Amino acid sequence: MDGDISATAMATTPPDSDPARKRRVHGMLKLYYGLNEEGNTVDQAESLNPCDINGTHFDPEVYLNKLRRECSLGELMDQESCMVKQIRSLDSDMQTLVYENYNKFISATDTIRKMKNDFKKMEDEMDCLSTNMAAITEFSAHISGTLQDQHAQITKLSGVHTLLRKLQFLFELPARLNKCLELQAYAQAVSSHRRARCVLQQYSHMPSFRGIQDDCHAIMNKLAQELRQKFRDGGSSAMDLSECVELLLQLDEPAEELCDKFLSHAQSRLEADLRRLEAELRPPLSSGPTSVIYPSTGPARRLSAAPTAGSPTDPTSPGNPFLSPSSRTDILEFIDRGCNEFVSSLCLVIASYQELFVNRPQEGNLASKNIPQMAVGKLHAFVDALATRYFSLVERRIQEEKSVGDNSLLVRALDRFHRRLQAVAKLLPGSAVPSQGTEIVVWAARERIKQYLAALQSFYLDSLTDVRQALAAPRLGGSSAGGGSHLAGPATGKDAPASLPELVSSLSASILNQIKSVLASVHLFTAKDITFSNKPYFKGEFCSQGVRESLVVNFIKFVCQSSRQFCETAGDRGGSTPPALLLLLSRLCLDYETSTISYILTLTDEQFLVQHHSPVTAVAALCGEAREAAQKLLNHYVKVQGLIISQMLRKSVETRDWVNTIEPRNVRAVMKRVVEDTTSIDVQVGLLYEEGVRKAHSSDSSKRTFSVYSSSRQQTRYAPSYTPSAPMDTSLLSNIHKLFSERIDIFSPVEFNKVSVLTGIIKISLKTFLECVRLRTFGRYGLQQIQVDCHYLQMYLWRFVSDENLVHFLLDEIVGSTAHRCLDPAPMEQSVIEVICERG
Repeated sequence: MDGDISATAMATTPPDSDPARKRRVHGMLKLYYGLNEEGNTVDQAESLNPCDINGTHFDPEVYLNKLRRECSLGELMDQESCMVKQIRSLDSDMQTLVYENYNKFISATDTIRKMKNDFKKMEDEMDCLSTNMAAITEFSAHISGTLQDQHAQITKLSGVHTLLRKLQFLFELPARLNKCLELQAYAQAVSSHRRARCVLQQYSHMPSFRGIQDDCHAIMNKLAQELRQKFRDGGSSAMDLSECVELLLQLDEPAEELCDKFLSHAQSRLEADLRRLEAELRPPLSSGPTSVIYPSTGPARRLSAAPTAGSPTDPTSPGNPFLSPSSRTDILEFIDRGCNEFVSSLCLVIASYQELFVNRPQEGNLASKNIPQMAVGKLHAFVDALATRYFSLVERRIQEEKSVGDNSLLVRALDRFHRRLQAVAKLLPGSAVPSQGTEIVVWAARERIKQYLAALQSFYLDSLTDVRQALAAPRLGGSSAGGGSHLAGPATGKDAPASLPELVSSLSASILNQIKSVLASVHLFTAKDITFSNKPYFKGEFCSQGVRESLVVNFIKFVCQSSRQFCETAGDRGGSTPPALLLLLSRLCLDYETSTISYILTLTDEQFLVQHHSPVTAVAALCGEAREAAQKLLNHYVKVQGLIISQMLRKSVETRDWVNTIEPRNVRAVMKRVVEDTTSIDVQVGLLYEEGVRKAHSSDSSKRTFSVYSSSRQQTRYAPSYTPSAPMDTSLLSNIHKLFSERIDIFSPVEFNKVSVLTGIIKISLKTFLECVRLRTFGRYGLQQIQVDCHYLQMYLWRFVSDENLVHFLLDEIVGSTAHRCLDPAPMEQSVIEVICERG
């Protein structure tokens, strides 16, 4: 029943409807018959197990006994169900296989029957073809036998006919040549003459051929004369010249003479292009330093903020005076005209010349004259001479580009110039023209860097001028620039100049933005679409030695060197440079040392991908130079401020009669001015530098007293106990006391903090005061006035220095030195001194 159902299903199901099943059935059959995938027999080891249902030694009784013995009733029933399914599946597969084989047998029978009919028809056609071929062979043999006697005669007549045609061509050649000469068909005339030249030369001993040869020579000489005339005709085109030269070479004209004439004619045309280019050049500009004009802005406006996009100081702004309207397109138009006219014509001349003289196949006598080598030498000399003149014009035009605002036109012009010269390199290998053009591109880039460096230097100097103007501007309320006195009112109002921190910040930001703007302009030289930017001979050297060293590093060195130069100008009052400017520049150089230099060089290296293959300036070296400049400026600031205060103290001592002075009732005004100026300096320095470290102050720092015997004369009170028989030498005791006191270095380098700076200024001032006192003679009231002044200074100056003992020691020396030079040393009571100082 199941078998009938399976057969019915197989009969109704197409045999190819289930490819997977078909493959499975075939695989089982191959496995059954012991075949592999290719259909070959596979030797398999026979299984001897009687329980192997797929083996040849299978024993049903043994298999059933084993199942009854090992399996339970449920497992036996499952095994039975599985076996029934397998049997049904195998029956179905077998029916399918039989059905498929039956269809294939039927198809094979039909094919064989059809092949029998086709082969029968083909046999009939082959028999017909064989009969036809035999008839053709017989007919061909009959024709050959008939014409065999006339074949030699026909061959002889054909040769005679060919000879007569050649003779006819020779006899008609002079007329043909004259006709070509009239129609200016020079190429056809030369071709015809070349075809007959050998024959005429071979039979020239015959009178008839001799006459034809003479007529042809006369005609060809006239043709050669007309071709030579084209060289002297200025209206001939390059194509006409090429045709003339080619025809003359075919007429056995001297190749060297033709080379000279060809190059001479081409030179006249190329020189005309050069003259047109030279006419466009303006007169050469002076080779002086590049002058950069900046917008006219006030110092406060100029340094209040960094240039923004679209502002007058923005290099990309249309109104920027860096841009010259007359030169925005000139350089590009000039290079375009030179490339399109001169370089293009030169390339055409080179290509035509090489096609005529160098690459032309040499035959006959020309092969032995080595014409290509001679022609190449003349071509190189010709191209080098004209290219040198062209390059000089390009260099002059590049030198006229003094504006440093817009760099794109120059870069595009150089790129186009470099591109067109590569065509010359391809046409004329070994020529020095491409390398010379490359040198011009590199030179132009270096000159551009020099111009940008000069522009940056000029910008920096102008910015310093603006800073000096800002520092010199009067502050409302009477305070000095950069902080003012603590006694003066605050600067208010719109006209108040910027403070020192604002000036430093604005100056540093404007310089940094200008550097970034310059780097952006220079970066156009390394754009990806610029042909020469990726060349190893340009990019590495340009980025490392050009941009980094020649531009950025040199500008940083210029900033440090120009800042140090402010320390070399000395005047009557400590120098012509404002002290606030020295302080500002020292802070600027210190900021460069701490962060700015590293930032600028890192920005340059990242933007230009600088590879440090060649020696470059290390960041540490530049930072050291900036710190050295900052230290020198700060030392000079201390010296200048100390000398300003010292001048006041010196004049106050030298212009007073200390012997006949009156009894002191007040502190002298100069001492109050010293305290005010010192306070102003303290505020000024505190705006830019940190406080610094101070030693611990004693509780009575402002109430120190100065005895007239505190240093040397104090020792005379104990002298009798040491030398009762003789008086003690007070100067000796003073020197012995100094040996055991701490040495004070007046002009020692200061540290970068407010306390150290004020300590240096006060040391210079008090040391000057001491030296001036040593040169004067004092009376009683003069000594008392010095006591009052020193006490007043002690009340205020101790708070500015790092060690209050330093001020106390110097003031003690001043009072002691005054007492040494006093005619009547009667000191004032300390209580009176304190009352006068508190009241004053």
